[in-house]
Amino acid sequence: MDIFVQYFFIMYSQSPGKILVVDDDPYIILALQTLLEQHYRQVIAMKDPTGIPARMSEVDFDVILLDMNFRQGDTTGQEGMIWLKKILSSDPLVSVIMITAFGEVGLAVEAIKEGAVDFVIKPWQNEKLLSSVNAAYKLCRSRRQVDHLTSQKKVLASAIDDQFSTLVGESPLMQKLVEQIRKVAGTDANVLIQGENGTGKELVAREIHRHSNRKQEVFIGVDLGALPGSLFESELFGHVRGAFTDAAEERVGRFEAASGGTLFLDEIGNLPVNLQVKLLSVLENRSISRVGSNKAVEVDIRLISASNMPLVRMVSDGTFRKDLLYRINTVEIVVPPLRDRGIDIPVLVDHFLEKFMKKYRKESLKLAGSALSKLMKYSWPGNVRELQHTVERAVIMCGSRTLTATDFHLPETDSTIPAEDSTFNLEELEKRAVRSCMIKHGGNVSKAAAELGLTRGALYRRLEKFNL
Repeated sequence: MDIFVQYFFIMYSQSPGKILVVDDDPYIILALQTLLEQHYRQVIAMKDPTGIPARMSEVDFDVILLDMNFRQGDTTGQEGMIWLKKILSSDPLVSVIMITAFGEVGLAVEAIKEGAVDFVIKPWQNEKLLSSVNAAYKLCRSRRQVDHLTSQKKVLASAIDDQFSTLVGESPLMQKLVEQIRKVAGTDANVLIQGENGTGKELVAREIHRHSNRKQEVFIGVDLGALPGSLFESELFGHVRGAFTDAAEERVGRFEAASGGTLFLDEIGNLPVNLQVKLLSVLENRSISRVGSNKAVEVDIRLISASNMPLVRMVSDGTFRKDLLYRINTVEIVVPPLRDRGIDIPVLVDHFLEKFMKKYRKESLKLAGSALSKLMKYSWPGNVRELQHTVERAVIMCGSRTLTATDFHLPETDSTIPAEDSTFNLEELEKRAVRSCMIKHGGNVSKAAAELGLTRGALYRRLEKFNL
């Protein structure tokens, strides 16, 4: 055979694996190198184990063949055990095969207990040794792939989380919300989050997940309001190949994908009654069957649901099942609308300004007092989401480094402050006075309390009383 053809044949048939041989016997090294280089593209050998750390810092080895003894006359195997521990401490994913004499099999078994994957006895049979190395190589590649996928999952989860702000606010209502999240997060209790559109229900769900025992696992969200009834079972429970016309391949549903982590069912109030029955069955049995299959698959999920609809009233109307409501709301959390926590507006505006200045690479922007006053007076029917979009648009369109009231386009007729000719009872007058003073001082509790002649604690109690 032509030498170049033979070379390319060997290269094509070789595995890309990286092998390290560590043995003080030059004949052992020669025999192993000669054998292994026919099957692996990179085979490195060394006689002195003290060079292992330097080599491992340069190359991510897949398999290391390690002798048990390195000093003349030593048969204790202790040096090999020491280097085994050092190797696995440096790279827990590498596969280590111990090289041992017949009389040292007991030591080799002990090495396996310490993390080695196999051992070969001198003299060895080439076929058996190659089989052991190949199995060790595949094990290492599998370990590295799993490690890569795990790291990738964490990066992706972090990237997704970065799209969602953390909870921002200093009002008593927000402090109460944070306390509720803290209490429920460490449990596996089902949580129902209720609130108007734009209040941040998904943000609360993610915050619960971030502080739960499942925080290292996945968070899977499903918008049930946008899910067609015909796709409900396939999306949530998955399907097998050929289950229906377009089922060209097997698919995992959201319940299976979220197993071990948290499943967030958004807008659950929009789910038709006939589909509520199927969802209830899965939640009760903690198992699903893919469409087209009768095989039950157990799922382990932490369930968080959300709705902007009055589910209790829907139960009375017969549009939402009472037993499903009981199942999903072991704990109920209500997210307050932005109009009820106006003192959080300055903090939220600062948060969004910083976020969008960075996103759109804007130089430091300042907010004029007139702009903040305008934002404080608006009732924000779209809640925090509307405020976020308003600030984002202002950052994009602004022509100077100071954002004025004209940079924020809001309906002039919508105001949280009642008209001057309205009739009030004493409590309503007090509420209006507290709100107006907080707006005047941009949410500064100390200044507002001083003007009202109250202590900070007394003002906080009134803010909580009036849901401001």
